[in-house]
Amino acid sequence: MPRAKRKQRKQRRGWGSLTLLPSGRYRAVYTGPDLRRHAAPYTFDASIDAEAWLAAERKLIVSETWTPPKSRARQRAAAGLTLADWAPLALERRRVRGEPLRPRTLALYRGILSDSILPELGGYALNQITPELVGVWYDRLDPSKPTRRAHAYSLLRTVMGQAIDDGKHPGPNPCQIRGAGKATRAREIHPATPAEIVAIADGMPEHLRLLVLLAAWCGLRFGELAELRRKDLDTGRGVVHVRRAVVRVDGRDLIGPPKSAAGVREIAIPPHVVPAVVDHLAEHVDPGPDALVFPRRPGTDLHLIHTETTKTFARARKGAGRPDLRLHDLRHTGATMAAQAGATVAELMARMGHSTVTASMRYQHAARGRDAEIAARLSKLAEGDQ
Repeated sequence: MPRAKRKQRKQRRGWGSLTLLPSGRYRAVYTGPDLRRHAAPYTFDASIDAEAWLAAERKLIVSETWTPPKSRARQRAAAGLTLADWAPLALERRRVRGEPLRPRTLALYRGILSDSILPELGGYALNQITPELVGVWYDRLDPSKPTRRAHAYSLLRTVMGQAIDDGKHPGPNPCQIRGAGKATRAREIHPATPAEIVAIADGMPEHLRLLVLLAAWCGLRFGELAELRRKDLDTGRGVVHVRRAVVRVDGRDLIGPPKSAAGVREIAIPPHVVPAVVDHLAEHVDPGPDALVFPRRPGTDLHLIHTETTKTFARARKGAGRPDLRLHDLRHTGATMAAQAGATVAELMARMGHSTVTASMRYQHAARGRDAEIAARLSKLAEGDQ
């Protein structure tokens, strides 16, 4: 018998609409300023890509630079391959150490393209993008968001570099603003003290108190914590094995390796935390080896959602008198305390799962305050020889 055809399913939105086609792809449609319906010139593999296209069209309307998509397509055909045509393809083909971009990274880059790059530069042919044009675009980016600005510039430089490598642009790279791809940290992070870590953990629901302790004392990322399973905690040896991480993309949980190759690691749990691990496994984790250590709901295999967990964390940090501390700052706290305890750069890299020396060097400044203590110990050594 022939297969039954899949029905088209339309998703209602505040502006524009997405339709799930029988092929499994998505079609995006909206009503333009001319009061006519306009569809994307192609369909999309994922709803997030269709959403990005609609967002870019909306920005063109708001900026009063909109023209019908079909007329733009004709202009692009006459001018050659545009940045809007090339950039999504460049992201799909991008490789880091031979591997394609992780789903979370790909989603982040697509968002930057949609929000910061394509609305202004997407309609230009690749050979029309000059240093002067890039300079004007960069100056219009919001200077109050230096990190986002730097990420947008770096992404454009990467995309244009790929275009040069593939012969789509004559070169040199039009992104020539020195230092534009770097941003100083927008906020200073003040690590939590041991007492504050205890206070924050006590302010969390019982089944999430250990999450705070492992994040702070072992420096785990949220995605690594959310994917921890009973088999990853060895209370006999006092270690936690980080083998996987989970990321949420387009409403789906994707399990894969940690952020970098160095992220697969074995971390020694500070002895004072091990009893809390034992108690948590006994009271809040199902008996099977694959049971999640921090399930979203008891008895399920559903992962924690970052936004929900941060809301709970916000209440706990406020109660502890640290309203400035973010959940990810616990990892920073762990790295700083390890540096203060005397960890070398290589030891920090291994413990935190850093793939570059630069990442671990950020925390070495924390150990500088121990210089007076080291000097005092040296004097004691000298006194012992007299």
